[in-house]
Amino acid sequence: MIQIEKNYYFCFFLLVTNFVLAQEISLFNQLNGHLDYTAIGNTLNTVENNSSFNCTINTTSAATLNLSGSQTIEAAYLYWAGSGDGDFDVILNSTSITPDRTFEYTYDESRQFFAAFTDVTEQVQNEGNGVYTLSDLENIDISDPYCSTGTNFAGWAIIIIYSNPSLPLNQINIYDGLESVPDNITIQLNNLNVLDTTGAKIGFLAWEGDAGLAVNELLQINGVTLSNPPLNPANNAFNGTNSFTNESNLFNMDIDFYPIQNTINIGDTSAVIQLTSGQDLVMVNNIITVLNSQLPDATLEIDSIDQACNSREIEIEFTVFNNNSTEQLPANTPIAIYVNGVLIGQTQTQNEIPMNSSESGNMSLILDSNIANPFVLLVIVDDDGTGNGVISEINETNNSAEITIELIESAPTTALGILTGCFTGVDQTSYNLTSILGELSASYDINTAVFYESLDNLYNNIGAITNPSEYLYYGENTTIHIQLDAEPCYDIFSLELTSINCEPHIPQGFSPNGDGYNDWFNIQELYTIYLQHELLIYNRLGTLIFKGNNDIKWDGKANTGPLNGNNILPVGTYFYVLHLNSRDLKPITGWVYLNY
Repeated sequence: MIQIEKNYYFCFFLLVTNFVLAQEISLFNQLNGHLDYTAIGNTLNTVENNSSFNCTINTTSAATLNLSGSQTIEAAYLYWAGSGDGDFDVILNSTSITPDRTFEYTYDESRQFFAAFTDVTEQVQNEGNGVYTLSDLENIDISDPYCSTGTNFAGWAIIIIYSNPSLPLNQINIYDGLESVPDNITIQLNNLNVLDTTGAKIGFLAWEGDAGLAVNELLQINGVTLSNPPLNPANNAFNGTNSFTNESNLFNMDIDFYPIQNTINIGDTSAVIQLTSGQDLVMVNNIITVLNSQLPDATLEIDSIDQACNSREIEIEFTVFNNNSTEQLPANTPIAIYVNGVLIGQTQTQNEIPMNSSESGNMSLILDSNIANPFVLLVIVDDDGTGNGVISEINETNNSAEITIELIESAPTTALGILTGCFTGVDQTSYNLTSILGELSASYDINTAVFYESLDNLYNNIGAITNPSEYLYYGENTTIHIQLDAEPCYDIFSLELTSINCEPHIPQGFSPNGDGYNDWFNIQELYTIYLQHELLIYNRLGTLIFKGNNDIKWDGKANTGPLNGNNILPVGTYFYVLHLNSRDLKPITGWVYLNY
C-alpha cells in the first residue's frame, strides 16, 4: 500500500527576481514507492492568444485518461487556471468541484490571474480510464488589457500518480504555487540518495506560454539545459504542448516532462532546478520530479504515558514508523528523550523496520525532583543525544513527537488529629486505626482505606498495615498515613498515635482450684506494663494477708500476717490495694471474690 502524506516539508531554496503578488513554488507533497506519474488536461482557448485578437474562451473541454491494467492510481490532483479574478466553482464529469487551495498572481494594476487546486483522488480512482470533462469554468476575463496584450487564457490539468510493482522505488516531489518566469525560478532538492538514474524525469504545469515567443526559454537541472524534441526544443520550453499525449495544440498551457537520467548521477544527494523565460509571460503552477532515491524516513508517535499517583516515574509507550519511504530503517536507530530541552534518556530501535512498517517500544524514566510540573516531553528518533542524526533520511525534520505532561499529585496531606492508645506491653500499644474513619467525609469510600507506617511506603505501595483494627506499635508516638481513593488518584491523611498508661483490667473474682482456669488473680496488662507494681490483699477484718509484685502473683494463699505459710484462704471477699507506681495513675482499690 502506498502511503501519502500531505504537507511533507522538504528542504529547498527559492530565488525569484520578478516583482509580483504571487505564491512561491514550494513543496506540496512527497510520495515514495514503486511510483510514476502522468497528466491529462486541456486548454479552453480556441487559438493561441498571441497569434490573433480572437479572445474567445470556451467554458468546457475534455481529455482522456488511459492507464494500463498494471497501473494503480494512488493520487490525482486537479488544477485549473485563467485570467481574471477567478472561477472557483467548476464541474468535473458531473461532479461539482470547489478548491482545496487557491493561488493568485498579480502582474500589474490591470491584470491578475488565478489558479485553483482540488484533490480528486477518490473520484479518479472510482471512475478510472475514460473521458474527463471540465465545465462551468466561466468567469474568465477576456477584456482589455488581457485581450490586447495576448494574456487571456484558461485551462485545466489532472496530475495522476500511479503505482506499478515493476517500477523502481521512486521519490515523487510535487511543488506548486503560482509564479511567473520572466526571469528565473531556482529550486534546490536536498536529502536525495540517487541509486539509479533510469526513468528519472522532471515535469511542470505552466500557463500562458506562447509557441511564437521563444526568448531564452530554458529548463535546466544541475546546469544542463533540457529538451524533449520534437515537442520541446531546448530554447522553447513553454510552447503549448503535452509531452504525455504528444499534443501540440494546448494553446497557452504546457503539461510537459523531460527525461533527466543524463543530468543526474548515482550517489547524488542534491539537485538544482532552474526555469527561465526572457520575454514570454509564463506562470508555473507546479513542478514534479521523479527520482530513484532510496532512503528510510523515521517518524515517531507517543502512544501513551503511564504514571502512578505521586510518583516521579513514567512509562513511555511509543511507535517508530518507516512510512512513505524507499528503504528499510536500520536496527539500532538511536532514540533520545528530552524533558524541557534536557536529555534524560536514550534507547534505540530493536529491528530493521521495512518500508511502511513500524516497531513499538517503551522506556521507563525516573524524573529528578528539580523537574518542574508540568513539563514538556520530547522524543526524537534518529537522534544520538546531541541533536544529530546518524541515518540519512528522506525528511530530516519529522523525527520528533512532543507532549506536555502533568504529573498526578494528591492534594496536600490532611491531618486527622491524635489517636490515643493504651500500652499493652513494654513499649507496646494496640490501636484500632479504623476507628478514625468515621470522622471522614461521606464522599470517601472507607473500604478503600489503606494504612501505611510511612509516606515512602505509601508512595511506593509497599508495607501496608495488614490488620489496622488491631495494630500493634512498639514505641511511644508515631504517625500513620492513610490512603483513600479520590480523583484524580487518591487523598492522603495523617494520624498521630500516642501511647499512655491506662488502668489495668481487674477481674471481680477467681477460683484457684487447680482446674487450669482462673487459678490466680490475673490482672490484665499488670505484669507486662507495670513492672514495679505492688499488690496488697486484706481480709474482711483488715488484716494484710498477701504482698505481691511482678514476680509474686496471688494464687489464693497468704504469704504474710497470721495466716502466713501459704495456707489456703477461705472462700470470701477480699480487699485489694494496687500500687501501680506510675506517676500518671493513683493506687487502685476494690474487692475480689475468692471461691474454689
